[in-house]
Amino acid sequence: MIQLPESINAWGTPEFNDVLKGEVEQLGVEPLPLQQGLSASNYALNNKITVMIINVSELSGLIRVKAGIFYSGIIAGCSCADDPTPVGENSEYCEVQIDINKETAEATVTLLME
Repeated sequence: MIQLPESINAWGTPEFNDVLKGEVEQLGVEPLPLQQGLSASNYALNNKITVMIINVSELSGLIRVKAGIFYSGIIAGCSCADDPTPVGENSEYCEVQIDINKETAEATVTLLME
């Protein structure tokens, strides 16, 4: 389970968006649905993750955030000497919904397919 305690502590302050961005960017690829959000690659890289907060709302007991995530991916080939697949990085983008429990700081991140 993802924990975002700094974001909960910053809730209601002008710094909330920046704190949330920082916490989510530090999570890396594994807990985020970035692999499922690929459109130009087949392997999400664990570097250069940038979060853009699109919308924040408060519901009963939770904070709901819609965010865009910019990241990189590659088309992984077989690494054979005659493999024509380029190994350059591709820019990727996906949108996610982050639901943060206001009491426990536990968060779920869901890929949005819009």
